[in-house]
Amino acid sequence: MTGGGLLVAGTTSDAGKSVITAGICRWLVRQGVKVAPFKGQNMSLNSYVTREGAEIGRAQAMQARAARVEPSVLMNPVLLKPGGDRSSQVVLMGRPVGELSARGYHGGRQEALLGTVVECLEELRSTHDAVICEGAGSPAEINLRRTDIVNMGIARAARLPVLVVGDIDRGGVFASFFGTTALLSAEDQKLVAGYLVNKFRGDVSLLEPGLDMLLGLTGRRTYGVLPYAHGLGIDEEDGLRVSLRGAVRESVVAPPAGADVLRVAVCAVPLMSNFTDVDALAAEPGVVVRFVDRPEELSDADLVVVPGTRGTVRALEWLRERGLARELARRAAEGRPVLGICGGYQLLGEHIEDEVESRAGSVAGLGLLPVRVRFAADKTLARPTGTALGERVAGYEIHHGVAEVLGGDGFITADGESDGESAPEGCRVGEVWGTHWHGSLESDGFRRQFLRRVASAAGRRFTPAPDTSFEALREEQLDRLGDLIEEHADTDALWRLIERGAPPDLPFIAPGAPAAPKVHKAPRTAASDAPETTEETV
Repeated sequence: MTGGGLLVAGTTSDAGKSVITAGICRWLVRQGVKVAPFKGQNMSLNSYVTREGAEIGRAQAMQARAARVEPSVLMNPVLLKPGGDRSSQVVLMGRPVGELSARGYHGGRQEALLGTVVECLEELRSTHDAVICEGAGSPAEINLRRTDIVNMGIARAARLPVLVVGDIDRGGVFASFFGTTALLSAEDQKLVAGYLVNKFRGDVSLLEPGLDMLLGLTGRRTYGVLPYAHGLGIDEEDGLRVSLRGAVRESVVAPPAGADVLRVAVCAVPLMSNFTDVDALAAEPGVVVRFVDRPEELSDADLVVVPGTRGTVRALEWLRERGLARELARRAAEGRPVLGICGGYQLLGEHIEDEVESRAGSVAGLGLLPVRVRFAADKTLARPTGTALGERVAGYEIHHGVAEVLGGDGFITADGESDGESAPEGCRVGEVWGTHWHGSLESDGFRRQFLRRVASAAGRRFTPAPDTSFEALREEQLDRLGDLIEEHADTDALWRLIERGAPPDLPFIAPGAPAAPKVHKAPRTAASDAPETTEETV
């Protein structure tokens, strides 16, 4: 028997689809419903590695945690990782299959993936009571409707009811709801069941006349009005759209355990990936984390983090152009802490040989660590565990670069290794640290020990709080999302929608887009599912 389903679409990007999908998953699992998240196609530089060694969007991993299920490649069969404004790496069923331009992807290859997407969704629905799907951008991108596999394309193929989310904090939410519906074809409109208002501030009674008018105009009800909630530090999805200049990560509102705060500056490198790594630092009371792009902003930082990037060589050039490279070298010479993670670790090394990512060939690194990096065609995808600074640590690896450590001290000793057999993962020279392991700072004991080292080197009287649990804080955040749905949405009506589908009598709203042509849905095993492994560019 196939379980129920729902597609959470949005009037715009960043309307709140990811967090609302997570909130619905958490609400349902607390009701005893076996639920799973799903996003047919995701575009994000923040990704995660499943237990089976597949790469998926980090937002879907967060939603799986909300649903209290193990993340699976079925939850995100297609992942696009931007390599610039015009091309992306296509990750199909957890493995990279090539680089494609936007024109090449939407020019036919995307349609061939619909079979894969539908098949993964149906497999999840066959083993769960409900699957909550997340759309991408807006379903009313009429120029892309023919090749759509993540919004109305998957809704039509799987007969999913659609809930459209609008961010009222941005303004124009009524026009957005109406316009989104009216731009869809008649067949697509039959699945748009209603709306959900997100980020409302003020007295809901003042909004109700507008909701009644919207019902009269569209024949579609509003399933809830969610209030603006501060401090929801849920994993960001897209590193390209976020305005990073001067942004401050939200921290726990608690005083530092010691006498001083600890200031962390994160270099906002181009194509920054998995910047969620620093969330665990921001969760520590007394740790202030901000993104920076000027050398003078590093001068008062106690720790500088060079994060992961999908463009290591490009990030290296950017650091040099902006004068940040000189400041990093000065910090290293003065014994002031620097941490490089994944791509950030690679560019701290002496030399990079890249014929894969940038095809720049031989490039000199910053020379702060005795490491040489060679980019391999195959991507390393792993979920390692080990020991560092006397504490257990776990992480995940997503990288093409292979590091050869030529000196210094090891950083992390992975399980299954010993000093006499192979070199530990990562490298440290003085107070410059580097590792390929994303997520390592989420290990509480290791994070505290590392921050103690940073505070000592920086001369700060900072003491990590002894009881901060990043896992517990993340669970609290997910429960808050579940509470928002439970307290401010019509959950009875929402469950009927998930279980029964869209109401049968929804009216057509003119003008409506022309009906989208039917697309061929090839089976997942067909060779046509995978884009050609080319490096096509516009």
